Amino acid sequence: MTDRIELVGLRARGFHGVLEHERRDGQDFVVDVSLDVDTSAAATSDDLAETVDYGLLARSIAAVVSGDPVDLIETLAQRIADVCLVDRRVLAVDVAVHKPSAPVTVPVEDVVVRIRRTAS
Repeated sequence: MTDRIELVGLRARGFHGVLEHERRDGQDFVVDVSLDVDTSAAATSDDLAETVDYGLLARSIAAVVSGDPVDLIETLAQRIADVCLVDRRVLAVDVAVHKPSAPVTVPVEDVVVRIRRTAS
């Protein structure tokens, strides 16, 4: 059985991008993650220790976004996936990194990179 735990719209400031002003000034990034997990043990026991603590996970993801800068949001998405997959209960993760203030030359609402990674 696979269930899903999702964090949607996590917002954190980061300094990612290839342009100098992106690294200097930073911008807000929005992250969505969806974890494939089996929640049946937690549902039966009603014990947080039996599932992914999404509060701790949210702080870890925010730390990645606000941490060491990278050029590409593809790299940022991979780093977020790696953090999610540290928990042995996570079978797979879908990560979306939104860069709503991406410096593109035509109007867009958002730029998003989506990846899916599975536990090895």
